[in-house]
Amino acid sequence: MAEQRVGRNKVVSITYSVRDSQDDNLMEVVDIPVDYLHGGRVGLFEKIEAALEGKGVGDRVEVILTPEEGFGPHDPSKTFTDVIENVPPEFRQKGAQAEFYNEAGETINMVVTHIDAGTVTLDGNHPFAGKTVVFAVEVAALRDATPDERIAGEAQQAQGMH
Repeated sequence: MAEQRVGRNKVVSITYSVRDSQDDNLMEVVDIPVDYLHGGRVGLFEKIEAALEGKGVGDRVEVILTPEEGFGPHDPSKTFTDVIENVPPEFRQKGAQAEFYNEAGETINMVVTHIDAGTVTLDGNHPFAGKTVVFAVEVAALRDATPDERIAGEAQQAQGMH
């Protein structure tokens, strides 16, 4: 039997790391395999899927994503500064994360990025927004998608034993 290759209707398990291309700072590591349906409705960034096309288990690719190809530009309208007294005490430290809801009822995650004598700044941009990043992706496993996965357009997470 021929070795399986990444392609349409394959569920691909990957591990990956993300580095900032400017200072080579490691920003995220995922070493427990994550599944996605190649060419599906919910997948990876298009440039990463294209680089993985035809690869096999154990193959590794590195892909550079500009903000336009990846997480988008930094949007100043998603940054808010308020007087410290208006912010609950648990959010008065840099790096604290808060969850808010916009007018449409969507959840927005914000991170405290700056504190000075009287104000706190929260940023609702993705932490990688505005950055050119390097994804190092390794194929951990491959399998054919099930009919249900093909219909759904995404990989189904494995169900636990009953």
